[in-house]
Amino acid sequence: MRSVLVQMTVPMMFGIVSIMLFNLVDIWFVGQLGTLPMAALAFTFPVSFVVISLAIGLGIGTSATLARRIGQGDTGSAAEVATSILFITSLLLILVGFAGQFAIDPVFKLMGAEPELLPLIRAYMQIWFAGSVFMVLNMVCNSILRATGDVRGSAMIMLLASLLNLLLDPLLIFGLGPFPALGIQGAALASVIAWSITTLIALHLLHHRRHMLTLRFPSLLTLLRYWRELFSISAPAALSNITTPVANAVLTAMVARHGAEAVAAFGVGSRLESLALLVCLALSMSLPPFISQNFGAAQMQRIKKAYALAIRFALGWQVLIYLLLVLFSAPLAALFSDDAEVIRLIRLWILIVPLGFGFQATTFLSASAFNALHQPMLALKVSLIRLFLMYLPLGWLGNQLFGLEGLFSALVLANLLTAIIAWVWMRQKLTGLLHVGA
Repeated sequence: MRSVLVQMTVPMMFGIVSIMLFNLVDIWFVGQLGTLPMAALAFTFPVSFVVISLAIGLGIGTSATLARRIGQGDTGSAAEVATSILFITSLLLILVGFAGQFAIDPVFKLMGAEPELLPLIRAYMQIWFAGSVFMVLNMVCNSILRATGDVRGSAMIMLLASLLNLLLDPLLIFGLGPFPALGIQGAALASVIAWSITTLIALHLLHHRRHMLTLRFPSLLTLLRYWRELFSISAPAALSNITTPVANAVLTAMVARHGAEAVAAFGVGSRLESLALLVCLALSMSLPPFISQNFGAAQMQRIKKAYALAIRFALGWQVLIYLLLVLFSAPLAALFSDDAEVIRLIRLWILIVPLGFGFQATTFLSASAFNALHQPMLALKVSLIRLFLMYLPLGWLGNQLFGLEGLFSALVLANLLTAIIAWVWMRQKLTGLLHVGA
């Protein structure tokens, strides 16, 4: 079992690294333009992650829907299901991208963005929303590949997207060679081009290597049945994931009270958080197909052992990551900015917030396991508790009483309390399934 999870997780880890490098590369290059562009990009992260959360939710629903069929030996309708999912994803994201254009100013004003930041935010998000359909299609295609067992192909596509973004960012941001200097717009355009190219490659692999695309559409009733099955898992999973950027948006508004330097540092911290959690994020993407296939095959004991192994690993691994972050906090902070106050606040974030990453990993691994067991409402409940009972109230209280130090410390406490709840609920669910199986 351990070797299977390792074989599935290691390729995904490199794929997740590529996704995280998207954000780190963008903020590093934009940081060379100054503190204001860096702060503007930090403001965009919670909003863009709402759409990314929708993509994650669609990916979770796709993986669970297809992997369970594969586990049951029902592969006959797999291509129809995959094609139907990609079709509804395209329609949905075209609507989201269109609506997003009108939401830019009111949303970021509500988040506390200063007037001098709004033109920079608008320049980035207009392009980002227009190309977001390719980002989401890319993630859903990768979920289909993982459901069929092609973890390596999925990881290579994500890695290629990151490399393309790394290549295009300096060309389009600074205007190297024949390319125009587009500033923060260049960062958005680089991402969209990278997503577009790799989406076409993913579709090619799905059609020619995995035979998971078909031009033969099912009847309307069958199509609606596929979509209903997808959204019964995807909608709660997307809502569950959206709670994180919603919380980050509110937290960004709290941080904005401390100035642009604080927002810039918090934006760097958010990117470092994603990178620090990358191994556990990869595990959270490889664990659901494993659980779903064993769920379809009624192998409940294997599911219980896999979950316990994942949690133990996550807690130990994140302790190691915390120690490394603290050890290298000075060069890491200096890498992103030459502003002394921004550097000080990045180091403060590193000292406090990563203490809770093991508990945060426990929470999202539990949520992934709930979704794989076709219990998306339990995953949603955990996320809502984390947002409305833990993150925001404790963050607000910590900020009011002790400033940024109190806010950062409150995030650690919120992750700890939520992890305890998620772990207890998952243990109860697995115990119930074992009794039913017996």
